[in-house]
Amino acid sequence: MEREKDKFRNPNRERTRREDSEIEKNLVSVRRVTKVVKGGRTMRFSALVVAGDKKGNVGIATGKASEVPMAVEKATEKAKKNMHKINIVNGTIPHETVGKFSTTTVLMFPAKEGSGLICGGSVRAVVELAGIKDVVTKVHGSTNKINVVKATLNALLTLKTKEEIAAKRGKSVEEI
Repeated sequence: MEREKDKFRNPNRERTRREDSEIEKNLVSVRRVTKVVKGGRTMRFSALVVAGDKKGNVGIATGKASEVPMAVEKATEKAKKNMHKINIVNGTIPHETVGKFSTTTVLMFPAKEGSGLICGGSVRAVVELAGIKDVVTKVHGSTNKINVVKATLNALLTLKTKEEIAAKRGKSVEEI
């Protein structure tokens, strides 16, 4: 017997699932949030998910729902839609960078090949799924997981390759 939900399922949905198969997700945090209303307290859950293809694309998002799996699913879908292209050179970042969000500051430094990921859990989730293999990071200020993930993404979005800088200045790469 067909389930009630299956009757209304979009036939194109199966195609999008196969395309997203190379995109991996990582659940960074789940929080229980409470809203106090006239009738008492209503419990809901907030999930922070990082999604990436390990080829230079990464996205982050939060999802909220009354149950944890629904919150994770919402966050995953949002993260896949909000993917950003990250510049990676030989498995590491092209230059030092600083990312800030709220009171959190994330310092990122390129590392030699074979160094690995020298970073904390929240930063590691973003950096791994972006496809970076060698990097050194340091977090200053608040270590709130949401702020750290957002600061890390801000740092990665400021990265520019030599070619991009040369094109912006109207010069060749050798002149820089």
